[in-house]
Amino acid sequence: MWRVGRVGAFALVIAACRPAASIEAPPIEGASAEASDEGAGAGEVAEAPPVVDEEAALPPAWVAAADKLAEAAKGDTTGWERLAEMADLFGHRLSGSLALERAIDWSLDQMRRDGLVNVRREKVMVPHWVRGEERARAIAPVERPLAILGLGGTVGTGKRPLRGEIMVVRDLDELRARAGEARGKIVVVNQPMPPFDHERHETHYGGTVQIRSNGAVEGARAGAKAVLIRSVTAVSLRSPHTGALRYADDVPKIPAAALSIEDAEFLARMARRGPVEVELSLGAKTLPDAESGNAIGELRGRELPDEVVVIGGHIDSWDVGDGSSDDGGGCMMAIEALRLLQEAGLRPRRTIRAVLFTNEENGLRGGIAYHAAHGGERHVAAIEADVGAGAPWGFSISGSEAEVAAIQAYAPLLRRFGAGALFPGGGGADISPLTRDGVLSLGLVPDTSHYFDLHHSPADTVDKIDPEHLERNAAALAMMAYLLADR
Repeated sequence: MWRVGRVGAFALVIAACRPAASIEAPPIEGASAEASDEGAGAGEVAEAPPVVDEEAALPPAWVAAADKLAEAAKGDTTGWERLAEMADLFGHRLSGSLALERAIDWSLDQMRRDGLVNVRREKVMVPHWVRGEERARAIAPVERPLAILGLGGTVGTGKRPLRGEIMVVRDLDELRARAGEARGKIVVVNQPMPPFDHERHETHYGGTVQIRSNGAVEGARAGAKAVLIRSVTAVSLRSPHTGALRYADDVPKIPAAALSIEDAEFLARMARRGPVEVELSLGAKTLPDAESGNAIGELRGRELPDEVVVIGGHIDSWDVGDGSSDDGGGCMMAIEALRLLQEAGLRPRRTIRAVLFTNEENGLRGGIAYHAAHGGERHVAAIEADVGAGAPWGFSISGSEAEVAAIQAYAPLLRRFGAGALFPGGGGADISPLTRDGVLSLGLVPDTSHYFDLHHSPADTVDKIDPEHLERNAAALAMMAYLLADR
C-alpha cells in the first residue's frame, strides 16, 4: 500500500521526472549508419559519436556481481513459486488474523532454508479490526444491490441497517462548500481517479486517496450519517477497493465504505434525476490489540557486520484477494534477493537485513516497532518494495542531492534488470521512521500502470503476477542492496 503524508499515514509518490541518464532511446528502424547529418557536406558521411563505456568508472567486482545476478535470475521462478505457496496456503493476511501469523512463521522457515542468519520473529502488537457482514442497496426510487467494501477501521452500522437519502459530491472541497446540505444524509463522494500517465509514470493515487483517508471525518463535520466513496482506482469490473480511513477525536465516528466505480456512477446519475435513498449495513468491529511480529533474516557483512542495509516489504494485507501485489510480492522479493546473493557467492562488506514488516495496512505498527528496537543501530540505507511486481523500472531515492547523484551513477548496472530509472522520491511507509532519522531511503519502483487496478481489491491475486517480472525485481533489489552494503 502506498502511504500519503502521515507517519501513520500514507507516503509514497512516484516522481514525475526521470534523469536523462536513465532513459535509453530505441534505435530508429530503417535508419542507416551512413545517413548524412544536417551539418555534413554533400556526399560526406556523418561521423558516429564515440561509444562511451558507462561501466568503466565502476569497480570491476560490481560489474561482475551485476552479471552474476542477471544470469542467476534468468528462468528462475523461485520467488513466484514461494509467493504462490504463501497465497494458496494462507490467503489474505489481515492484522489480527491467524493467517497472518502462519504466513510469518512460514516466511521464517523459508529464510532458514536459504541459510540466512539471525532469523527471528520480533513481537509487535497490532490492531485487530474485523470486517463482518456487509450489504448495501439502493431502495428508492428503484431497488438495486450495490457492490461495497467497508473501509478499514470503519465502525459498524449497528444491529439495524442504516437508511438515508444520499447527497452526491464530486470531491471533498464540494462537500465542505455544501456542508449545510449534508446533515442527516449519506454522502457519496464520486471523485474519479485519472488514468495512469505513462509518459510521467504518474498514478494519480496521491491526489485521489484523500477521499478515502479523510472522507469520514469531513462527512461527520458536515453532519452526515455515513459516507460512501468511489473506489480509489481508475479501472473497475464492478470491484470495490478497500483501504484505511482516519477518524478524528472532535467529530463522531460514522460508517464509511467504498463503492465500485459502476455503482458510484449509478448513484450520481440517479441523484441528478431526484432524491435517492440507500440502505447500508456494516458489521465491522474493533477487538483488543493482537500479538503479531516482524519476520527478520540477515546476510551478514564480511567487514562491517554491525552496519546495516534494510530491505523488505509488508507481510500483512487487506482481507480481500490474497495480497500478492500488496505486498506479498515485495516480501518474496526481499527473501529472494538474499537467496540470489547467497547462491552467487556475493557477500558485501555490510549486513543486508530482510525485514517483513507486519501491520503496514492499518497501523504501521511493524515499522514503528522495528525503529523502536533498532533505530539506534547504524543503518546506512533502507529499501522498501511495496508497489506491486510489474516489470522492473527503477528506484526512488530519498536523500541529499549528493546521495541521489551517487546512486544515479549505478544506473548502468541496474539496466541489466530493467531498473535503470533512478530519481528523487519517496522510500516507503515501513521505513519512514528511519527516513526521518536521515537514513538514505529508497523505494523499488516497478511498472505501476496496473497496480491500482488490483490494489486493495478481491482482484489482488497471485495469478496477476508475471514470474519473470518478480524475479528480475528481486535481482534488481539484490543488486542495489549489494551496492549500498559494499561501497
